[in-house]
Amino acid sequence: MNPRCRPADHLSRRALLKGALATTAGGVFMNWGDLFGSAAHAKDVAKEQKSCILIWLNGGASQFETFDMKVGRPTGGPLRPIQTNVVGAQICELMPKMAQQMDKVAVIRSMRTSQIDHPGGIHLMHTGYGPSANVRYPEIGAVCAKFLGREKPDLPNFIKISSNGDAGAGFLGPNYQPFGLDHDGRLPQFAVSNLDPKIEANRNELRNFAEDSFALDRKVEVAGMHREAYESVRRLQKTLKVFDIEQEWAKHRDLYGDTKIGKGCMLARRLVESGVAFVEVGQSGYDTHADNFAGHKGLVPPMDHAWAGLLTDLHQRGMLKNTLVVWMGEIGRTPSINNRSGRDHYVRAWTTVLAGARIKPGIVYGETDLDGKDVKDKPVTEGDFFATIYKSLGINPNKENFQGVRPIPLAPFGSNVVEDLLA
Repeated sequence: MNPRCRPADHLSRRALLKGALATTAGGVFMNWGDLFGSAAHAKDVAKEQKSCILIWLNGGASQFETFDMKVGRPTGGPLRPIQTNVVGAQICELMPKMAQQMDKVAVIRSMRTSQIDHPGGIHLMHTGYGPSANVRYPEIGAVCAKFLGREKPDLPNFIKISSNGDAGAGFLGPNYQPFGLDHDGRLPQFAVSNLDPKIEANRNELRNFAEDSFALDRKVEVAGMHREAYESVRRLQKTLKVFDIEQEWAKHRDLYGDTKIGKGCMLARRLVESGVAFVEVGQSGYDTHADNFAGHKGLVPPMDHAWAGLLTDLHQRGMLKNTLVVWMGEIGRTPSINNRSGRDHYVRAWTTVLAGARIKPGIVYGETDLDGKDVKDKPVTEGDFFATIYKSLGINPNKENFQGVRPIPLAPFGSNVVEDLLA
């Protein structure tokens, strides 16, 4: 043993065996996310009662038709810019409502990421990592559920409304899996019991008896997970009214816009207000290889209305200071316009937006060159982006997780927090 190391720096035999169990084939069983000091860290972070809402633009919205216009250039396209409530900052005419919310957001125009296709990009921008055959990385929602969520909550800590990420909880384990709602925000069938309460209680008692008997001689983690899954559904029954937005929707329809994404954003606000750590709201259709401009004319205005309504609502309720709102897709679109009036996939220079929590409001970070082909100033990688998100939420992005005996930080090794984005 190195005499200069503290005893706490050494892994005990018990901890090592917990981290990894070698199989006869030489593989490793994962330990469901045993972080160095993660329990204590999670409790400290949860005290701040922060939460995160992700507005996910599936297919990849064009930076040129949103926040990084190149008017008058061959790459610019036919749409025109409008002035915002931040001096010198212009955005696309399709977003008049967000133009009046620019003093609440930080626009990152200098994203440079590594996955050009949709499956890889979706995985990358949900986890911070590219796909791997050997590691099941957790989505940002699962990380937030672990560090920001409540223990044994009535509502799930990680909820998706009409979304497309598929990494799930990864090595953090089943407790942090997402709970999915459909495109209209409706609950899945299993969430509501049609049984008489007495019959259901009797069934639950019988199931618990059988599981207790099984567990007497078989100390396996899976048995506990099975019971927790049932108990989570039973706790959910107490909170079903949170998902019924119809009465409140009549009061807020004009604020959010009478669309699916409008309803999704209002439901997301209701959920974080009720204690949910992470909610993802999805809008699909941005993969505009053809008819890019017509496509964005159909998609961006309802998104603009819903997003602006969400920021306004959070701000008026005093929630924005503790709620991070992330706006992104998996990729950007090409500077060149193809022969079908479309833009293809592009990751060398594109745009994301952050607001709330510790994010500095009313700024545009980074810059692309004259035609938007490359980052001119302050490039931000996927790792930098996720490290900044985690720090904004009070989560240490350098926290390492064991998959087997392999340490994996929440944000990839070498990532840097973009301190200029933090207030």
